[in-house]
Amino acid sequence: QDAQMLLRIRERLVKQRTKLSNQIRGMLLEYGLCINKGTAALRRALPEFLEDADNSLTWTARSLFSELYEEYLLLSDKIEKVDKKIKAFTNENELCQLAQTVTGIGPITALALYAAIGNGKHFANGRHFAAWCGLVPRQHSTGGKSVLYGISKKGNIVLRALLVHGARSVLNVVDKKEDKLSVWATNLKMKKSYNVACVALANKLARVVWSVIANNRPYELKMV
Repeated sequence: QDAQMLLRIRERLVKQRTKLSNQIRGMLLEYGLCINKGTAALRRALPEFLEDADNSLTWTARSLFSELYEEYLLLSDKIEKVDKKIKAFTNENELCQLAQTVTGIGPITALALYAAIGNGKHFANGRHFAAWCGLVPRQHSTGGKSVLYGISKKGNIVLRALLVHGARSVLNVVDKKEDKLSVWATNLKMKKSYNVACVALANKLARVVWSVIANNRPYELKMV
């Protein structure tokens, strides 16, 4: 319950910050000012717009955008505090520590795994867990032929998104590593589109992390 509460509070704060940032960007566009996506871009550009006396912002607009920016910073500060609590929780939880031995699994994903499946032993195997997350392609068989479609929208949406984000971060650095998982992911990235490779790697990570948790054994990288 504690783990689920931390995740729900963080999710709410992130949604509020995203909604606020979109509102800020949209209203700035009405003044002919554009900010790229991302927290770093907003934090860099908005103060510059507020300090630039030669742009199209009126005095009233500067005051209002300043207040919105303070609200944005407050939400970011709250998210950082929740992230620290999540990290402290995972540092004291054995299952979360085991999960984080897997490449691409950070504190938030580890906590989400713990909150959702515990020790994972109610799944028969890693494929069942990956399917439960919605990371296994939909399959249709007819006339002795099997056709694989894209992944379904069913399953655990939160875990699926976190595992895909983790896979994306792994794909960005696999070229520099020589373990078996990285080599497999590198070959996959060369043969498939980036998004397809991300989902395929997320599927593999889901199976690996389930095995680690269910067998109570840390993940060990195997070199080629």
